[in-house]
Amino acid sequence: MVMSCDPVLAEVWRGDFLECLHHGSIVITGPDGAVRFSAGDVTRPFLPRSSVKPVQVIAMLRHGLDVDAELLALAGASHSGEPFHLDGVRHLLDGAGLSPDDLQNTPGLPLDTEAQAAYLAAGNAKCPLAHNCSGKHAAMLRTCVRAGWSTHDYLASDHQLHVAARHDLSDLAGEAIPDPVVDGCGAPAFAVSPTGLARAFGRIAAAEDGPSKQVADAFRTFPQYASGTRRDELVLHHEVPGLICKLGAEGCLAVGLADGSGIVVKVGDGHHRGTIPPLVAALTTLGLGTPALAALDPEPVLGHGRPAGRVVVDAWLATRLGEVLG
Repeated sequence: MVMSCDPVLAEVWRGDFLECLHHGSIVITGPDGAVRFSAGDVTRPFLPRSSVKPVQVIAMLRHGLDVDAELLALAGASHSGEPFHLDGVRHLLDGAGLSPDDLQNTPGLPLDTEAQAAYLAAGNAKCPLAHNCSGKHAAMLRTCVRAGWSTHDYLASDHQLHVAARHDLSDLAGEAIPDPVVDGCGAPAFAVSPTGLARAFGRIAAAEDGPSKQVADAFRTFPQYASGTRRDELVLHHEVPGLICKLGAEGCLAVGLADGSGIVVKVGDGHHRGTIPPLVAALTTLGLGTPALAALDPEPVLGHGRPAGRVVVDAWLATRLGEVLG
């Protein structure tokens, strides 16, 4: 649940003027799942949106999903809609005797601006295949085929597929999961506390075997399939050994570290640009900072097309991280 009293996580500076403040919450859990650091409300359920996709894929693997490598990463992706993503979704469907016509997710366009421009220039229009969640939906359909479950109603919240995902999320997060609501793509959207989500990501990242390790390895090895070739998640995967991460709509970013620690950032106004500075500050405080992470600026403050400022971590939060974790 977003709280109006949550602290400032990030500041937007244009020149010497403070132009905007992003309030929100951040939590870091240790390898044992206990909270090591928190700011803001990290105990109430909220909607991580697509950040729960890795958990959904774990549930799919437990019930018959038969893919690995790049296709497994794509199953848990909010992909950019680049050509290799769309080809991969077709491959996921082909392997189950299905086609893009079987997808029931919301029609969309590629997220990546270059991919979208090329897609539209080729005369294409919005369709379920191009939507960023099509990899998950294709994997859901393939799982249903392998498990002998119905496919026509695979979006229903009481379908075996989503009952299984809810169970696995509860198990990994260590808390009860409320009844889902409808996500933007049409699938059920699960709520969980930021602490529970951080705990889940830490457990996935540290898994030594089973579906959790399969998903973590796929994200680490093929991060371009889990996001895209021009995404900040790709930089995070490349820069921090053993890290897995997943972006969610409305300003959520979840991270699992190789030692079992988890980090979740939720920006109250839903703007993704507010998630990166506090996350990088947290990683740096934990001894995982790099020059590439320090330079990471996915949504720069521009003036006439040129850098005119920067989004930075709030000074209070940076100090507090150092006091608690340093």
